[in-house]
Parts: sequence; C-alpha cells; structure tokens
Amino acid sequence: MGRTYESMMEELEVIEILSTAYDGDEFPGYENIRLSFSQLETIIRNKRSGWLDALRNQKAVYLITDTSNGKMYVGSATAQYGMLLQRWTNYIDNGHGGNVELKHIVDTKGFDYIKANFQYSVLENYNARMDDNYILSREKWWKDTLCTRQFGYNKN
Repeated sequence: MGRTYESMMEELEVIEILSTAYDGDEFPGYENIRLSFSQLETIIRNKRSGWLDALRNQKAVYLITDTSNGKMYVGSATAQYGMLLQRWTNYIDNGHGGNVELKHIVDTKGFDYIKANFQYSVLENYNARMDDNYILSREKWWKDTLCTRQFGYNKN
C-alpha cells in the first residue's frame, strides 16, 4: 500500500499557516543566487519585490548551466540591455534571451528542455554606476576561464 494522505493523516502536524501562498525563498544575497528555471520564473511572474528590487538595478556577469550535460553559458547584464532583471526576464519569456546558441537549443530541443535543465547564478554583481565596458571585460574573463566558447554555449 502506498503512502496516501488517508494513511498518514494521523501522523501529520500543522506547523504554520501562512498568510499568503508560499512563493519561494527571500532574496539570499547575490553571492547565493542559484535558481532553476522554475524558481526564476516564479520570482519574476509573481513579482517578488525583494528579488525584483535586488535585480532591477544591478549589472552582473552571470552563468547559465545546463544541468543535463554540464555545458555553461556566461552572459552579462549591463545598462544597454536593461540590467540583470531585464536580461533574466528575457530568458523566462523565450528561453534564449536573443543568444544564438541558446536560440538553437530552443529551436532544436524545445523550450521545455530549457525549463527542465537550465540553472541561473551570478558570478559577479555591480551597482548601476559601474562602467559597462568593465562588465564586458569581466564577462570575457569568465568565458576564457570556464572555456565556455570551446565546451559550452558561448559563440562570441
């Protein structure tokens, strides 16, 4: 016999009743961001204010990891592209954010592949005053360090 609610109901204890539906963890700090597609989508679609406030005005170098094969994509969020919140919203909207290789994955494997396998994290974050050229130089450094052009999803 499987474990069904009926067979376990006497063992269950209500610890807390939340005033609103649970919609994910609070913002943990930039150095602790590691989100599945589903988690990131929940944050953006549910307009989690703590998260949105933290991501809205930040420039960053970020990492997208394909958890099915270990391939990585290094990207950057600068003022030109609407900062980190806008970049990640683009990925939630279409799976590729306009990136050639990620678009190829969506076209060949489907958006559901992205939803099931992609994880988003921040490598470095900067305030809005940091020069975009510096952010781009750090993006290049991470691409070289992680060899994402040779073994990952970066084409440039």
